[in-house]
Amino acid sequence: MSELGGSPASEGKDGGDKPSIWPQVEERIADLVQSHRSTIVFANSRRLAERLCNRLNEIAYERETGEPLPEGTPPAEVMAQSGAAGGAPPLLARAHHGSVSKEQRAQVEEDLKAGRLPAVVATSSLELGIDMGAVDLVVQVESPPSVASGLQRVGRAGHQVGAVSTGVVFPKYRGDLVQAAVVTERMRSGAIESMRIPANPLDVLAQQLVALVALDTWQVDDLLALVRRAAPFSSLPESAFTGVLDMLAGRYPSDAFAELRPRVVWDRVAGTVTGRPGAQRLAVTSGGTIPDRGLFGVFLVGSDPKKGGGRVGELDEEMVYESRVGDVFTLGTTSWRIQDITRDRVLVTPAPGVPGRLPFWKGDQLGRPLELGRAVGAFLREVGALSDEDARLRLLTAGLDAWAAENVLAYLKEQREACGHVPDDRTILVERFRDELGDWRVVIHSPFGAQVHAPWALALGARLAERYGMDAQVMHADDGIVLRLPDADLMDLDMGLDLLDHEPVDPGRHLDTTFDADKAPVGAADALFDKGEIGQIVTDQVGGSALFASRFRECAARALLLPKRNPGKRTPLWQQRQRAAQLLQVASEFGSFPIVLEAVRECLQDVFDLPGLTELMGDIEARRVRLVEVTTPEPSPFARSLLFGYVAQFLYEGDSPLAERRAAALSLDSRLLAELLGQAELRELLDADVLTELEQELQWLTDDRRVKDAEGVADLLRVLGPMTDDDLAERGAEADWAPGLGTARRAIRVRIGGREHWAAVEDAGRLRDALGTALPVGVPEAFTEPVKDPLGDLLARYARTHGPFTSSRAATRFGLGAAVTDGALQRLAASGRVVQGEFHPSGIGQEWCDATVLRRLRRRSLAALRHELEPVPPAALATFLPQWQHLGSNSLRSIDGLARAIEQLQGAPVPASALEKLILPSRVRDYSPALLDELTTTGEVVWAGAGALPGKDGWVSLYLADAAPLLLPQPHPLELSALHESVLTTLSGGYGLFFRQIADQIRATTHPEATDPQLADALWDLAWSGRLTNDTLAPLRSLLGSGRTAGSTAHRARRTVPRGRFGSLSAAARPTTRTGPPTVSGRWSLLPPPEPEPTHRAHALARTLLDRHGVVTRGAVAAEGVEGGFSATYRILAAFEDSGQARRGYVVEGLGAAQFAMDGAVDRLRAAATAR
Repeated sequence: MSELGGSPASEGKDGGDKPSIWPQVEERIADLVQSHRSTIVFANSRRLAERLCNRLNEIAYERETGEPLPEGTPPAEVMAQSGAAGGAPPLLARAHHGSVSKEQRAQVEEDLKAGRLPAVVATSSLELGIDMGAVDLVVQVESPPSVASGLQRVGRAGHQVGAVSTGVVFPKYRGDLVQAAVVTERMRSGAIESMRIPANPLDVLAQQLVALVALDTWQVDDLLALVRRAAPFSSLPESAFTGVLDMLAGRYPSDAFAELRPRVVWDRVAGTVTGRPGAQRLAVTSGGTIPDRGLFGVFLVGSDPKKGGGRVGELDEEMVYESRVGDVFTLGTTSWRIQDITRDRVLVTPAPGVPGRLPFWKGDQLGRPLELGRAVGAFLREVGALSDEDARLRLLTAGLDAWAAENVLAYLKEQREACGHVPDDRTILVERFRDELGDWRVVIHSPFGAQVHAPWALALGARLAERYGMDAQVMHADDGIVLRLPDADLMDLDMGLDLLDHEPVDPGRHLDTTFDADKAPVGAADALFDKGEIGQIVTDQVGGSALFASRFRECAARALLLPKRNPGKRTPLWQQRQRAAQLLQVASEFGSFPIVLEAVRECLQDVFDLPGLTELMGDIEARRVRLVEVTTPEPSPFARSLLFGYVAQFLYEGDSPLAERRAAALSLDSRLLAELLGQAELRELLDADVLTELEQELQWLTDDRRVKDAEGVADLLRVLGPMTDDDLAERGAEADWAPGLGTARRAIRVRIGGREHWAAVEDAGRLRDALGTALPVGVPEAFTEPVKDPLGDLLARYARTHGPFTSSRAATRFGLGAAVTDGALQRLAASGRVVQGEFHPSGIGQEWCDATVLRRLRRRSLAALRHELEPVPPAALATFLPQWQHLGSNSLRSIDGLARAIEQLQGAPVPASALEKLILPSRVRDYSPALLDELTTTGEVVWAGAGALPGKDGWVSLYLADAAPLLLPQPHPLELSALHESVLTTLSGGYGLFFRQIADQIRATTHPEATDPQLADALWDLAWSGRLTNDTLAPLRSLLGSGRTAGSTAHRARRTVPRGRFGSLSAAARPTTRTGPPTVSGRWSLLPPPEPEPTHRAHALARTLLDRHGVVTRGAVAAEGVEGGFSATYRILAAFEDSGQARRGYVVEGLGAAQFAMDGAVDRLRAAATAR
C-alpha cells in the first residue's frame, strides 16, 4: 500500500561535495505529480506546504519553458485565496490548509476532483471527512504522525471499490527514516493506535446538562443514569456530577463567583433540575466542543499599541502555551527573546544571532502517541538483534526501497559504534557532549513520543532550576529530550586565560582542555523521578502555566460559563481571554471547582500523557527499562537527528541574509548541517578579522601577552614550543634572557629545520625522538625519558597555538616530510584532538585546526556576527534607499534602464514638473524624453494622473502596461458634466483617438457648440482624475510650458515590440489627421479598468512596495497612502514570507518591529550602514 521513497544524496555528480537533499525531493515529487492524473501531497506544517507548493509550480514552469519562473508570481496561499492563477504560468499545485479560507479550500477541492488541478499540497486539513474523488497517488513529506493518520492520508488514493491505495513517503532526515519504516510496517498490518476516550470531561457534561434540561424538567437520578450510559462518563463519580450541577445552579464556593449567572434551577427537595429562561438559546448558540483559538500578537517591549509600529508578528496560542519568559524564537530573519506573556500578547526584545525555535501551529507537529513510541522502540530492538541480511529483508518487506533500507541499517550501525547502545523500548540512553560553542548538551534518547517527553521535560527543567539554579533550555520531541546548559564552570577562553599549557588529554577528553566527564553538570540521576512523585511535580508546574490558563478558558467556554454575547458573531479572543482570566483568578483558589479540575485533567491526560510518563518511571524503577549514560566527544547519529529541531530553519531558507545564515550555521553541528544541506565549509562562515586576532593571541603577539622577564621566556617556550632568537625578540624578549635560562639548564639550544632554536628543557626527549634533534651535553636524564607519542605531542601543541594550518606548513616548521606530518595529524584527528576541513577564509584546500581553537573561532565569529545582526540606525536606511533606487548611479542606461526605473517607481505619484527634470534623469544616466515617449507610444508604459496641483502642474504616476490593471487606483472624485460623459463615451470603444477625432465625434453627436478649449479642459479634467491617458507625454510637457511635442521624438528608431495594450494602434497604422492644440496632442484613451480581484491587487501592490523600498516598514506604507494601511499590506507580506518571497526581520531600529525585505536588500542595507 505504501512505499518509502528516497534517493541517495551522498555525493554530487563529481563525487565531491554533498548536495542538499531538498532539490532532489522536490524534483521527485514533481515527477510523481506529472506522471499521475491527481495527487495529494501531505506536509506536516503550513510553511512547508506553502514552500513546497511554490517550488512545484516553479519546477513545472521551468520544465515547460526552460526558463525560471518570473518574479512576482503570487505565493501558493495567495493563489489559493483568490481562486485564480493571476497571470502566473500553468499551475501544477495549490496549497490547502487552515489559513486558506473555507470557500477557497472548497474551490481547490473541486478543482482537484474535476481534474483541473494536478495536485494539492495540504496539511491535515485534507486528512478527514472530505470526499476527494479519484485520487491516483498520495505523497507524504516526512513520516506520518501516527499509523491512523498515515492510513487516512494514503487512503485518499484509490478511493474506489477494488482499487489499491498507493502512497510514497519521503523522510526529511535520517532519524525520520525509522518512524517512517515503523509506520509503514504497521500500516500494512493495520495496527492502528487504540483510541483513547476522554475520561469524565466535566465541561462537556455541563454543556449537555444545560441542553437536556432546557426544554424538560429532569429528575437528578435519571440525569445521572442517562449520563453514565455514555462511554466517557461510565465511571463518573456522583460527587463530580453533583459538583457540576452545583456550578450550573449557581451554588459556588465563594461570593466572588456572583457574576456568573446560574444556568439551571435545582430543586433539591423535589430532586429535579429545570433550565432557566434562555437556557435553550444558550445551548444552541454557545454549544460545541471545538475550541476557539487564535494568535497572540508579538510586540516590542516598551512599544505603544495605540501608536502602532511595535508589532513583530503573531504566534499561535499553542506555541505561546509551550513558551516561557526567556525563551528565544525566530520570526523571519530575527531572533526574539520573550520578556513577558500577557493575556493577549507576547512582549519581546531582539536577540540578534541567538538560535531560536521556529514558530509552529497546533496540528503542524502532532506528538507521537505512546503506543507508536513503543512500536518504534521495539522495532529498533528487534532489527538490531537480526543479522544484516534478515534485517534488510524485514525492511524491504515493510515497503522500504533498497536505498532506504540500507540507510536505516547504516544509521543503526553508526549509532551503536558511537555510543555502544541504540535506544529502544527497553533502553533509554542519556548522552552528554559539548556543542559547537562549548556549551553542554544532554540528550535523553527515548522513543516514547512527545506526549510523554513534554511533561518529563517540564519536570526536568523545574528540577534543574531548583537544584542548581540553572536556566536550562529544554526541548522535547518525539525521539527524546535535549537540554542545552550554559557552561557556567567553563573557564572563559576568550578572556586571555592561558589553558594551552596543559598536557595532552585522553582521546575521550579532547574537545576542550576543561572537558571532564566527571564534572558534567547533568546526568542520568537528574532525569530519574519517583513514580509516585512525578504526577504531583508535573501538576504543580502545569498549574501556573500559560497552557493551563488556555485550557481553562476553553473548558469554561465549553461549560457555557463564557457564552457568546452576540450569537452568530465570534467574540474577539482578547475579550475571551480577559473574561477567562478574571474567572480563573477567582476559581484558582478553589481546587474542587469543576472547571479547574477539568482544565487540569485536559492538560495532564489530553495534552500530556502523564499516565504514560508515570508508567515509564515505574518501569525504570522495576528495571524493565534500563537507563544507560554515556559521554561522547561529539553528538551521535541519533543525537544529530534529534537536534534537527534546531536546524529546521535551514529548509528552504537559502535566501536569508548572509549574516543570518552565517550566524545560524556557526551555532549548529557542522556534520548534521552537511547532511541536510550539502557540504558546509567553515571557510564561508569564519570571520577573517577574528581569525587574525585569535592567531595573534595564541602566538603571544598582542601587547598584553608580551614577555617582561626571563620567567616569561620560560613560559613562552613551554607553551609555544621551540623558538628562534627573532621569534623571542618579536614577543618582547631581551637578547640575554634565553641564554640566561640556558645557563640555568632550564632551556637548551637545538637545531630544527636547519635553524637554531631555544627550547624548554622539558621538550628534550620529544625533540630527540620525534625529530632526531641532537641534544646538548648536560641535559638531566629526567627530561630525556621516552614519551608515548613525541611527534603527536609536538604537532598537538603546534595546533593549539596556531589558527588553521596546512600539513606542509607544519612539516616545514619541524623540518619533516609532508607524508610523516600528515600521518601524525591523521592520528590526532582520529582521537579528536585536531579537525580537518576548510577553515581559513582565504585558504585553499584542506587544513588542520585544534578542536578547542576551532570552537573559539566559532564563538568569536558568532559574536562578531551578532553585532552585525543588530538593527541598523535609521540613517543607514537613508543611505541605502537612494542606492536601492539607483539614484546617482550609472547602472541604469538607455531604454531598458528606463523601463527598470519605471518598474520600481510604478504607482508612486510624483509632480509632473519634476518627473523629467529630477526623478527620471537622476536614475537613468542618459535619460531623454524621447526614451519615455518610445515606451508610451509602443504601449509598454502607461501614465496616469493622480490629481491636479496649483497652476498647470499635477500628480502623475507611471506603470508598466501589464501591471497597470493591478496597480491603478480608483479614479479621483470628479463631478462629471455632460461634456465629460461625452468624452468618456467617445473613447469607450477601447482604442485611442486623436484630439480632432474626439472633437469631431462629440460635435457631431452631443455638443455641436463645444470649443477646442472646452474640450481640452474636459480631457485634462479626466486625465488628472485618473480616467484618461495618452500615448505620449508631449501634451503634458506642453501644458507645463516646455513646448516639446511628440514630433520631436520622431527621429528615434523604434524597437520591434508587441502590439500595445488597450487597443492602441501600431505606429505604422496611424491615420493622418488635423492637429489640435499642443496641450492635447497624441492619442487619448481610457485607462484600463482595475483588476476586480482584490487579492491580486493587494499582492501586486505589496510586490511593488518591496521592489521600490527594498525594506518595507510601517512608515513606508503610510507614506505611500496605501488603502487599509500597514495592517492590510502586512497580511500579504506575511504570505510572501511563508512562500519564501520576502524576509521578515527587525532590520532598521525604531521603525517598527515588523519589517519585510526583498532578497539581497538586507545585505545591501547592512553594507550601507558599515560604509557610513
